[in-house]
Amino acid sequence: LLFLWSITVSIFGIGGLLGSSGSRYLTVKYGKKKCLMCNNLLMIAAASIMGCSKIAKSFEMILIGRFMCGISAGLCVPIHHQYVGEISPKKLRGFANSTSSFFWSLGKAVGQISGQRELLGHQSLWPMLMASCGLPAMVQLITLPFFPESPPYLFMHKEDQEGCRKAIRQLWGEGHHQAEIDDIMKEKATMKNTKILSVLELMKEPAFRWQLYIIIILTATVQLCGINAV
Repeated sequence: LLFLWSITVSIFGIGGLLGSSGSRYLTVKYGKKKCLMCNNLLMIAAASIMGCSKIAKSFEMILIGRFMCGISAGLCVPIHHQYVGEISPKKLRGFANSTSSFFWSLGKAVGQISGQRELLGHQSLWPMLMASCGLPAMVQLITLPFFPESPPYLFMHKEDQEGCRKAIRQLWGEGHHQAEIDDIMKEKATMKNTKILSVLELMKEPAFRWQLYIIIILTATVQLCGINAV
C-alpha cells in the first residue's frame, strides 16, 4: 500500500516532466490557443477517470488520472505563461504573468481546505475532490474560443500579418498598434539569428550560469510550499 501510494503521488511529477518537455514543439506546430484547448480536454478526461475510480473499484484509474493530470499541468504552465504574456499589452505584461503564481497558491490552499474530512475529504466524497481539477479546465475550455490566437505566433510562425493585426485589435481595441507590431518584427529578426540550445547545452553555457542558479533556487523554494518543482 505504501509503495502504491508513493507511486500515485509521484507519478504526477513524471507526467509534468513529460508534458513540459513537449510544450515547445506543440506550441510551434499548433499554436498556444489550440494547445491550451486540447490540454483542457486532457485535464477533463483525467478528472473524469479519477472521479469514476471508486465506482469502478480501480486504483489503477487514479494512477492513470494522476499521470494525465501531470502531463496536462506540465503542458499548461509554460504555454499559459507564453499565451498570457503575448496577448497582454506591454504595460500589463508583468502583472499578467505574475497572476499564475497567485492562482497556483490559491489552488493549493483551496485544495487543502476542500480536502478536510468535514468537507470533501470524507470517505464518500473524495472522488468529487479528485474530479474537481476538471472544473477550471471546463471554464477555460468554454471561454477560450472567444479569445484570438497569440499575435506573435500568427506573425512569426504562420506569417499571417493580417491575422496578427486582427488579433491585436480584438485584444487591445481599435487604435494605432504599429509599435507593438514593430516589436514582433524585431523579435522575429532576432530569433532567426539565435541558436536554440538543448538543456545540456544550456547547462554548459557559461553566459547563462547565474540565471540557472537563480531559477534553481527559486524553484527549490517553490517545492517547499508544496508545489512540484519539476
